Amino acid sequence: MHKTPDLHSHSTASDGTLTPEALVLRAAAAGVTTLALTDHDTVAGLDEARRAAERADITLIPGVEVSVTWGGRTVHIVGLDVDPDCPELLRGLDGLQQYRVWRAEEIAQRLSKAGFDGALEGAKSHAKGTLIGRTHFARFLVERGAAADLRSVFKHYLVSGKPGHVAGEWTTLDQAVGWIRAAGGHAVIAHPARYKFTRTKMRRLLAEHRECGGIGVEVVSGSHSRDDYFTFARHAAENGLYASAGSDYHGPENPWIELGRLPALPEGCRAIWTRPGFGRFSARAAA
Repeated sequence: MHKTPDLHSHSTASDGTLTPEALVLRAAAAGVTTLALTDHDTVAGLDEARRAAERADITLIPGVEVSVTWGGRTVHIVGLDVDPDCPELLRGLDGLQQYRVWRAEEIAQRLSKAGFDGALEGAKSHAKGTLIGRTHFARFLVERGAAADLRSVFKHYLVSGKPGHVAGEWTTLDQAVGWIRAAGGHAVIAHPARYKFTRTKMRRLLAEHRECGGIGVEVVSGSHSRDDYFTFARHAAENGLYASAGSDYHGPENPWIELGRLPALPEGCRAIWTRPGFGRFSARAAA
């Protein structure tokens, strides 16, 4: 039986808890035949992941998840099958990484005012790479006993109106899609149901994404319900977009999201992995 590719995952290069190598090997053990590593605003884990893929029976699609500010909210655009050496992409990601350094310092200052000293050092202790994100602060706060789990931490400390929230000021949708296209990649809106946009606002996002050169939307996602699958299958069809699928796996600490458990796309979807030219930058499965 054909396995649905998993085209959205994270490693310790951003906010995942498995190294790129361990992530690839876990995916292979779970029966995944095609995996995309899509760390937040960095391609730093791709070399290690590629070497692991060449030793395992798996195809690695090089990717990245770019942070965008759109409509006053943070939206994520996944770039699939990108050239990780593309200068334009690397320059864009470097700017986002510099912003992330400032944001981490600002979050730490705000958490200190709320009574959590040492937040920056605590977040760094949970970051295995150079990128520090909100998830690393969340893990620190769980460790400090502020909440029982990551979901509770985000709800009470790291979202709008809470002590550690810092509004994102990321790149634009047009720039993000431009970087991905310059790198030869395919731009996909990540986990769209998570944004909880009105139908009108979602239609506007999808239309602008297409106008910028975006070509896909995640229909199947680890954070989507079965109803969401069909909702976004319709959105994809109405906007002439390809459908993608990804677990958004971050590590074994979240057992409700696992590699290799993705259902097939709803009937009638155009799978992004069938798009002509898809996979040209991939590391192919070992012979």
